[in-house]
Amino acid sequence: MKTAICYFSYHHGNTRKVVQAMAQGRDVDLIDIAAQPDASLEAYDLIGFASGIYGFSFHPSVIDFARRRLPRGKRVFFVYTYGGAKGSGAKAIAKAAAEKDAILLGEFGCRGYNTFGPFRWVGGSGKGLPSQADLDRARSFFAALCPAS
Repeated sequence: MKTAICYFSYHHGNTRKVVQAMAQGRDVDLIDIAAQPDASLEAYDLIGFASGIYGFSFHPSVIDFARRRLPRGKRVFFVYTYGGAKGSGAKAIAKAAAEKDAILLGEFGCRGYNTFGPFRWVGGSGKGLPSQADLDRARSFFAALCPAS
């Protein structure tokens, strides 16, 4: 099964760490949408969308990328990291995927290191996150989606 995880990871690389853990030892293409905003997804059977939670939702660039680049009827999953609260989490990206008749297989989320807003004055929240246990859970989640990958 040809798999891609399309991600945007900005502040501390929390989301990048999670998707790299998922892809470790597997045949998965990681697509940084900041570097490849016009990547083609036609050839993929399974497509993940990953982002930190910004303003209680996926980063707008990930949602826009899914609306522009996701082919109809693909199998998808969502991955996100968040500081204190996931807010509406994957709601907006799920809507974008539904517009393309995508089949949602699941979502994975975990806390990450956060220095946004007032948290920077106290050295941040979630230091050391995502933890090794979070990365192990991410790998298990992904393995359940594509055990033969």
